[in-house]
Amino acid sequence: MTTDAVTTDAVTTDQSVTAPPAPVPPTGAEPPQPPRTGSFLARAFGVTAVLSAVGSALGLLRDLLLARFFGADEGTDAFLVSWTVPETAAPLLIEDAMAFLMVPAFSLALVLREEQPDGPDPVRQLTAATLPWLLAVLCALSGATALWAPAVVHALAPGLADAPLAVTCTRITAVTILPFGVAGYLGAALRAHHRFTAPAAIYVAYNLGILGVLSFGHGRLGVRAAALGVAFGSLLMAGVLIVPFARRLRAGRPRTRAVPARPRPLVLSPLALLPVAAFTLSRQSQVFIERYLGSALPPGTISHLNYATKVSQLAMTTAILICTVTFPLVARALAAGDLLAARDRVEKDLGQAAAVVLVGTSFLISCAPAVVELLFQRGAFSPEDTAATAQVIQVYSLGLLAQALTGVLVRPFFSMRPAVRRADDPRPDAGGRQLLDWYPVASMAVGLLVTTLVSLLAMPRFGALGLAAGNAAGITSTAALLLRGLPMRGIALRMRQVLAGQARLLAAGVGATAAGTIAARASAQPLLSIAAGGLAVVVAYAVLGALLGAREVLDPVRRFRPAGPRSKPADAVPFAARQAGSRDLPEEGTLPDGR
Repeated sequence: MTTDAVTTDAVTTDQSVTAPPAPVPPTGAEPPQPPRTGSFLARAFGVTAVLSAVGSALGLLRDLLLARFFGADEGTDAFLVSWTVPETAAPLLIEDAMAFLMVPAFSLALVLREEQPDGPDPVRQLTAATLPWLLAVLCALSGATALWAPAVVHALAPGLADAPLAVTCTRITAVTILPFGVAGYLGAALRAHHRFTAPAAIYVAYNLGILGVLSFGHGRLGVRAAALGVAFGSLLMAGVLIVPFARRLRAGRPRTRAVPARPRPLVLSPLALLPVAAFTLSRQSQVFIERYLGSALPPGTISHLNYATKVSQLAMTTAILICTVTFPLVARALAAGDLLAARDRVEKDLGQAAAVVLVGTSFLISCAPAVVELLFQRGAFSPEDTAATAQVIQVYSLGLLAQALTGVLVRPFFSMRPAVRRADDPRPDAGGRQLLDWYPVASMAVGLLVTTLVSLLAMPRFGALGLAAGNAAGITSTAALLLRGLPMRGIALRMRQVLAGQARLLAAGVGATAAGTIAARASAQPLLSIAAGGLAVVVAYAVLGALLGAREVLDPVRRFRPAGPRSKPADAVPFAARQAGSRDLPEEGTLPDGR
């Protein structure tokens, strides 16, 4: 990332190491190179991936216990309707909206802190201006949700068999809104500081809380124990982040010498909050549509959809981690006005996210029956439940690529005009730019329309499979519109290059799916079927991707080749020659300036 005012930090996931200011090189000499971000991204991704994998494993164990203790009946349907509250609050307050708002805001505050070493700390000013009103709003939302729980349940699932139980569970899960919002705010601030360990650990704490209450209370409390576990886990989630955030806030304490007060360098634009919140809520509305329509289908349908969603989303975990780790880099580049660095990073994220999620998609389509049988078919979960859930997974998986691409594309879209901006920002808030703020919302609205139409047309004949098909069709429409709209926002993606890369990866995924399906059917034992199908998918995907020239597949394959003659390192190339080269082809794992 190239800026004219930001000093370079050598950051790790847990330690702060600030590089000394680089000396100005003499004329004609090569200036010292800034630290590379390749190793930082690797460490940050590694820590985030490990902790997220642990959290996902605990979440899977949570779902296994739900299936074992309660099966798929009107009781689990009632709890899952109440779970809509935390499922809506999580993307709005943790994963999407809060990150879209506060990562760019804190990134800009950090840029200003380095530009203005004297005077009030912009990071502390931002916290003081935003955190108190956020807490007040969250408390109001939590109380209102608990108070109006009967209306919420009726709106979500009017045909629910056990509505009173759903109302009770909804009032319990309404508690999650406050700690979720606190966790999202503090996590965004820490990621902007390039601290990823504590934010990645929140779902470990969350699921541990659920598992603890569920394990000890399911016999006496029934499915209400799951709702209490969700509330308790959310409190643990926020508690994990408080101390790390306080440490980062103290680390930016202003200088001891007195300085004259200056005008506040940051301005909050409340109107910029609306499209972010509207997009997140509209994206979550796909779940609302499923449960609303699914409540009219036989009991257990909502549970089948839920279990299928949880398994399918595991294939997206790594893909979403990629843009989670790199989003602060994109936000910092946009805050500094470096659109070229942001474009290069987004293009790379699109390719890497697609490469990862397509492997998972191929595996799920090939091995879904064996996966569901191995994971869920015990206790109250019957073979009929297994067959229904596996079929839904296979249809859901058709939309996983679009979900991953949507996650990558929407982050830089909202970062182009963040909710917090410089007080002296010369760029006017033109009407056209404000309309573009709502482009993702319009894209999601089109996707919801497609979801509803496909679901209504397919549900009478295909039941839950029709709902899953509507979900996949809707999110695919949204991803296509976002890909078309990002260049209009100012990040000029090289569209032909991006689409060609996606086509190569998709072709490799289709071939891997066929190979995996044939291999998985060779054995009736679930474990052997999963092993054979998974191995066939990975081998076929790697071979086809390499043959098709997919860079995202070729680069990892090359790392496993025996060491041969090494080419001349980049550092040995004269600085002037590097500067004369194209910035359109940055070194792997770095930003265009070589970091």
